[in-house]
Amino acid sequence: MKTTLFAGASVGLILLASTTTASAQSIDYGAMEQLFNEPVTTSATGSPLRSTQAPVDMTIISAADIKRSGATDIPTILSRAAGVDILPFAAGAAELSVRGYNQARSPRMLVLINGRQVYLDHFGYTDWATLPIALEEIRQIELVRGPNSALFGFNAVSGVINIITYNPKYDDTNSATVQAGTLGYASANLVKTMALGPVKARVSIGANQQDEWSNAGSSVPLSLLSDPWKIYAAFDAVTELSPKTDLRLEGNWSNSGQSEMLSGYTYVGHKVKTDSIKATLISDTPYGAMEAQIYLNQLDSTALPLRYENNIWVAKVQNLVKIGSDHTLRVALEYRDNEVNTTPVRGGMVRYTVLAPSAMWNWTATDKITLTAAARLDSLKLSRTGVFPAGVRRTSNSDWDQSIKEVSVNLGAVVQLSEEGTLRLLAARGVQAPTLVELGSRQVLPTTAPPVGIATLGNPELQPAIITSYEAAYEHALTKLDARVAVKLMVQTTEDVKSGVSRLQIDVPATATTYAALTYFNIGKSEMKGFEVSGSGKFGDGFRWSADTTYVNITDTTLPGYSAVRRLIAFGDTSPRWRSNLGLGWAKDNWTVDGYVKRVSKFNSYTSTQTLEPVKGYTTVAGRVAYDLKSGITLALNGQNLMNESQAQTKGISGLRAERRVIFGVTKTW
Repeated sequence: MKTTLFAGASVGLILLASTTTASAQSIDYGAMEQLFNEPVTTSATGSPLRSTQAPVDMTIISAADIKRSGATDIPTILSRAAGVDILPFAAGAAELSVRGYNQARSPRMLVLINGRQVYLDHFGYTDWATLPIALEEIRQIELVRGPNSALFGFNAVSGVINIITYNPKYDDTNSATVQAGTLGYASANLVKTMALGPVKARVSIGANQQDEWSNAGSSVPLSLLSDPWKIYAAFDAVTELSPKTDLRLEGNWSNSGQSEMLSGYTYVGHKVKTDSIKATLISDTPYGAMEAQIYLNQLDSTALPLRYENNIWVAKVQNLVKIGSDHTLRVALEYRDNEVNTTPVRGGMVRYTVLAPSAMWNWTATDKITLTAAARLDSLKLSRTGVFPAGVRRTSNSDWDQSIKEVSVNLGAVVQLSEEGTLRLLAARGVQAPTLVELGSRQVLPTTAPPVGIATLGNPELQPAIITSYEAAYEHALTKLDARVAVKLMVQTTEDVKSGVSRLQIDVPATATTYAALTYFNIGKSEMKGFEVSGSGKFGDGFRWSADTTYVNITDTTLPGYSAVRRLIAFGDTSPRWRSNLGLGWAKDNWTVDGYVKRVSKFNSYTSTQTLEPVKGYTTVAGRVAYDLKSGITLALNGQNLMNESQAQTKGISGLRAERRVIFGVTKTW
């Protein structure tokens, strides 16, 4: 397969003149937050930075923000950030994207928990309902907009969501929360930190359930729906092997069920079991801050007739080195091994391995200019084992002996124009690799004998989509008003867009012994242009505010013979032009009150027959009122979708409507 290089990628990032030890990756975020008087990040460069100093477009959502959000899930919290699109298809299932391009089984957002990928490579989406985490154990959520594959890793296309939990070495986090509300909502979780000799550990357990939204006014059969529920458990343990070396072990398990929207825009009852184990070794050495990490993710996902059993191993080593006082270098090597079965017709296994060296260079050119360059080479090797069912065209596993080599690049410049003003210039080349489903895990066959009937099959020759992005942002501090404002301009192009399958277009004709087939192709190009305006600040006695609006205009162009609508890639039609947020909060003594308004302009959504249906623009309101008792108990009343008993937010008459929900909760911290 072809290799496309990005102009400006530098190979000379590894040349060293002199080296000194860099700061360790295992940092005390609480101490850094106190030092900087705001949350900090180490994700982009390895060194602690304010989000305004980072060479990426980043928003940090703090633990205090999460608490005051009144939300019960991460997608709701993120949906209030500038540029974020949310599609809440059901009570327990939502899809997220940044600046358009959202869809069922949205494949463009890389989601991490403490650096461990929870984005599901086999299908190419994040199942938010499966995340084994309590909101009370999250220190911060980092939202990074735009393609950032070179900095953050595999498939960071529209953006990255990096969820960072409290570190039991530094943070003694203990809480118990119970909640109950309308629509049958009930939840409980416990977070406990403890010392076991030299080991500092945190455990968390939790469960929740709720009623599915009513399908009144829609055409969704009740047989396709399932009330959402989840139970989960997790542990996180850290021990010092030496004064400069930490070993961190993390493990988790979840079991959940809910209604979800499949990529073909049909509802289905979905049950998922996940578990993972991860080990991270971090050491400050004379040669730099070295880190070695390995983890295993296992998934058992059933949405009849499909059942996926997916295992992914990831191992990574990296070294962060300070060169003099102005240069920081990070070099890394990552290995991935990803395997899933064919389904619903079983008998085969589709697998790929990826070897990915990368390097990042950060240069403080002057006290006002910082430059960052990062590059990553993903070398993917695809394979298949097992047998083939009768009636398929490809019957040799050697057809899957394919390889892909692609380079990702991130370039950033942060310029301090004045005491108040900062200019950020960004350029990126991202890679969206084909999923295992697209490459051949999907084997849906008719019940009739060939050649009668149509099959849905993967395509082992599918190419990655390549995303090129440019952004200019200016942020200005209004010191006298205790506020900040920002303006951003962005342009993004996606080449070799990967199509969905279309029931309305035969891709592989039938023969006397094989079925006609639907499959996946690279069929076109998509261009996005847009801007964003945002502001936030404080005023009066305990008041805070935030406001933003983001506009995008997407143009899709397909190869001759293909329809963007039929192939499920009509992003210009299905992305709202505008998404806007307004937040207002007040805190004094023991009381906090917060309100949130989101406005989304009109857009179109797909039906199960792969036609478009209009969705009117809508406004949704949420809020929270809380009172903190001196005993460490917080009483909170929060509500979502408060303006309407039910409201169409994702689809027209063919979809569920988001319903009003009010929840009362009690949290005890100690």
